[in-house]
Amino acid sequence: MEKRKIKKVVIIGPESTGKSTMCTLLAAHYKTIWVKEYAREYLLKNGTSYIYENLYEIAQGQLEAEKIAFENAAADTEIIFVDTDMYVMKVWSEFVFNKCDNRILNKIVQSDCDLYLLLNTDLPWEKDELREYPDDKTREKLFQFYKEEMQEQKKPWHIISGQGNERFLNALKAIGNTLGI
Repeated sequence: MEKRKIKKVVIIGPESTGKSTMCTLLAAHYKTIWVKEYAREYLLKNGTSYIYENLYEIAQGQLEAEKIAFENAAADTEIIFVDTDMYVMKVWSEFVFNKCDNRILNKIVQSDCDLYLLLNTDLPWEKDELREYPDDKTREKLFQFYKEEMQEQKKPWHIISGQGNERFLNALKAIGNTLGI
């Protein structure tokens, strides 16, 4: 019996917009798994001083974590949530270094995402050891970069806004309306 295609929903957006929290909530609601953002693991292990070439290493780690999650998913898994993908790598690379590795761009073209949820910057910024852009102006600029990326690609996407449970319910509505689950 052939394993059916698992729906892939990617959560993207600037730092401190609740991507990991949203993945946790959605995975619990749908009784499934989610793929953590590899960049956090990489930076915690290797330090926060990174160079342009490190971004492709991080991209590879993200793709590998995603591949493992999909390969190891239970046979009845319908949906998996992914915190961050190559669009995040592209925006990060272009914002910090004004360029993006062609290998990352090629991975974007090959993406098999079923839905993107772009998290808005309407949550207060929360400091942690890895976050770099606390000011609202920079956060909004980054959000606009993500929005432009979404507008230029062909996959379904929604902006998710709101505080607390409202944000989660908006994500559920977007998933239901787009994927029917």
